[in-house]
Amino acid sequence: MGTSVQVTPLCGVYNENPLSYLVSVDGFNFLIDCGWNDHFDTSLLQPLSRVASTVDAVLLSHSDTFHLGALPYAMKQLGLSAPVYATEPVYRLGLLTMYDQYLSRKQVSEFDLFTLDDIDSAFQNVTRLTYSQNHYMSGKGEGIVIAPLVAGHLLGGTTWRITKDGEDVIYAVDFNHRKERHLNGTVLESFVRPAVLITDAFNALNNQPSRRQRDQEFLDAIEKTVNVGGNVLLPVDTAGRVLELILTLEQHWTQKQLSTPIYFLSYVSSSTIDYVKSFLEWMSDSIAKSFEHTRDNAFLLRKIKLVINKSALEEDPGPKVVMASMASLEAGFSHDLFVEWAADPKNLVMFTERGQFGTLARILQSDPPPKAVKVTMSRRIPLVGEELAAYEEEQNRIKREEALRATLVKEEESKASAGAEVVTSDPMVVDANVTHPSSNAAGLHSGAFKDMLIDGFVPPSSSVAPMFPFYDNTSEWDDFGEVINPDDYVVKDDNMEQSSMHVDGDLNGKLDEGSANLILDTAPSKVVSSELTVQVKCSLLYMDFEGRSDGRSIKSILAHVAPLKLVLVHGSAEATEHLKQHCLKHVCPHVYAPQLEETIDVTSDLCAYKVQLSEKLMSQVLFKKLGDYEIAWVDAEVGKTENDMFSLLPLSGLAPPHKTVLVGDIKMSDFKQFLASKGIQVEFGGGALRCGEYVTIRKVGDASQKVGGAAIQQIVLEGPLSEEYYKIREYLYSHFYSL
Repeated sequence: MGTSVQVTPLCGVYNENPLSYLVSVDGFNFLIDCGWNDHFDTSLLQPLSRVASTVDAVLLSHSDTFHLGALPYAMKQLGLSAPVYATEPVYRLGLLTMYDQYLSRKQVSEFDLFTLDDIDSAFQNVTRLTYSQNHYMSGKGEGIVIAPLVAGHLLGGTTWRITKDGEDVIYAVDFNHRKERHLNGTVLESFVRPAVLITDAFNALNNQPSRRQRDQEFLDAIEKTVNVGGNVLLPVDTAGRVLELILTLEQHWTQKQLSTPIYFLSYVSSSTIDYVKSFLEWMSDSIAKSFEHTRDNAFLLRKIKLVINKSALEEDPGPKVVMASMASLEAGFSHDLFVEWAADPKNLVMFTERGQFGTLARILQSDPPPKAVKVTMSRRIPLVGEELAAYEEEQNRIKREEALRATLVKEEESKASAGAEVVTSDPMVVDANVTHPSSNAAGLHSGAFKDMLIDGFVPPSSSVAPMFPFYDNTSEWDDFGEVINPDDYVVKDDNMEQSSMHVDGDLNGKLDEGSANLILDTAPSKVVSSELTVQVKCSLLYMDFEGRSDGRSIKSILAHVAPLKLVLVHGSAEATEHLKQHCLKHVCPHVYAPQLEETIDVTSDLCAYKVQLSEKLMSQVLFKKLGDYEIAWVDAEVGKTENDMFSLLPLSGLAPPHKTVLVGDIKMSDFKQFLASKGIQVEFGGGALRCGEYVTIRKVGDASQKVGGAAIQQIVLEGPLSEEYYKIREYLYSHFYSL
C-alpha cells in the first residue's frame, strides 16, 4: 500500500466558516490552518479542542483571520503546542492582523479570549520558510517533507506540498491563477497527478469579468462619488487584499494627478506598509524588476495617507476615500465610519469581498439591501466619581492582599533558610542561641534515656558535608579587560519596561506610536454601549477584489492537475455539490466532500516498497552528476537482508542490454547559439531549427503535458546521413546525459 493519508475537517465544510483541517500522513498529524471568524465564536472551535493535543505540526496558508485567527486562543486554552510553519509574510502580516483584531475589540468590549501576550507567545516559535524550500520533518515525522508554494490571493499565501515516499499531498485553498499588481499567480498548474489534492469550492459558482473591466468600474464609481462631494468607505482587511487596492488607487491617483485625499485607517497601518516594503521578493515579477532597474519601491506611497486614529480624517473636511478595517463592519474604524456616513445619499460604501456570514457587511450585501439596520455603538470612557473611587478601593484591596501574601511567603522562606543554616552549620561551633535538648527534656519522652549525655559531635541530619562556598566567575575578558554590557548600567523606569513588552517584542519596535499608547493606556475605564437604528441612504456596491480563481478557472485547473484523489472543502453546500459532480465526470473518479469531523481515508492505491541498496551493488554503480542530483542506470535483483528488509543486490548473471537513455532538457534557442559558436550556420524556420544545408531539429509532442514540471516532448533529428549529420548529432548528445 501507499502512504496512509486521512483527512478530518474541523471547520469549514459545506459552509463558508473559517478553515481548519486535520491531515494525518502515516500517523503524523498536520493541522492545516487554524481560522476563526470576526464574531470569535468559540463553538466553532469545539472540534479542534478535541484533537488539539494530538497535533504534531501546524501549517498556515494565509495571513487573514479566516486562516490563522484561532491560533493564539488554541495555544492558550485548547492545549495546542505543536510547532508552526509559515512563510515570512504570513508570519509578519498575520501577527499584525491579530494585533489589529485585539485592539479593535478592546476599544468596544471587555475582550478576554486572548491578550497581546498570547498573540506574541503563539507567533514567537513560528518556523519561517521561503517558497519551494523543502523542510524535512524529524522524529515522528521522519521521511515527510513539506514545502510552501505560491498560492496567489494574499502576500506570502501558500499552497502546501506534503511529500512522503514520493507521493504528494497538496493543500491548495484560496488560490488565484491570475497575475495581479502585487502578486504572481499560483503554481498549482505545475503539478500533475498528485496522490491527493485538497481544495475548496468557495468560488465554484462564480465567474469574474476581466481585471481591466473590473478595475475601470471600481475607479469610475469612486471618482463619480467624490466628484459630487461624497465620501467613499472601503471596508478592508488589515494586511491582505487591501494591498491590491492600495496599489490600484495609488497608481490611478498618480496618473490622473487627483487631489482627493485617500486614507488607510487601521491600528497598525504604518507597521503594515513598513513590513510590506521589505517583502518585494514575495511579490509579482513586475514589482521586483521595477525595483531592480529603478530602485522604486511600489509601496513607497505618495497619495495615500496612513492613519491610526479616526480624528485624523477631520483635517480634510471635504470628500475623501477611506480604506478602514475591519471588512466585516463588526468592529473597528469601518464600523464607526459606516454609522456616521450611511445617512448621506452622496456617500458610497464599496465592498471588495463577500462579508462573513451573519456580519453587518453580509446583511448590507443582500439583494435588495436593507433600508435601515440596527447597530450597537460602544466606546470606552474613563471612570469618574464614585465608580473611580470604587475601582481604586478594589485595586487597593487587591494590592493589600498581594502584599500580605508576599509577606507570608517571605516569612516561610526565611524560616526554611534559618532551619537549613542550623542543620548544616559546623557542629564544632557552639551557638549560645541554639538550645540543645537537656537530659530533663529527654526524660520527658523516655526514662530509659534520662542520663544520656549529648555533646557537640552529633552528626547533622543532612547528609551534605560542610564545604567552603565557591563562586564561578563567568565574566568574559578581552585584551582590554572585562567585557561589560552597557545595558546593565542603564536605569529603566516601569513605563519603559512596560512599553518594551509589546512595542519591542515580535514587531521589532514597528508598532504604530498611537497603537503603542493605546496598549500602554492603563487609566481606569469602562465600556458603554447603546443601540442605534441607522438609516441606510448611501450607495452600496460590491466588486470582487477577493483574488480567488473563479469557477471556470477552477474546473480547468483541476482537469489539468488530474489528482488521483480529490477532497473538496470550504464552500456553500450548493457550490460543493456542484463542483463534486463536475469533478466526478471530468477530473477523477475518487472525489470526496467530507462532513464536519468525518474522517475519510484517501490512502493511495499505489504499491510502494522501501528497498535498501546493498554496498556490493553501490560499489559497481557509476554515477553521473545532473544539476543537484547524481544519476545512474542500475540492473539489480531484489533480495532480503537479515532484518527482512528488501534489498537490491547485484545480478547473479549478465545484465540484459538496454537502449541508451538520454536524460535532461534543452532549449532550442540555447542550442542555436551553441551551434553558431561552433561555426555551423543555423536559423529558425517553420517551427524547426535548420542546421547547415540538410539537417533539421524539431521538438514534437504536447508541451502542456508535464511530468514533475517538465514537458513531455521528443527531439527529432532529420536529414541525410552525412558527416554534418553525425557532427550535429554529437553536439546534440553532448547537451544530455547518456545512461
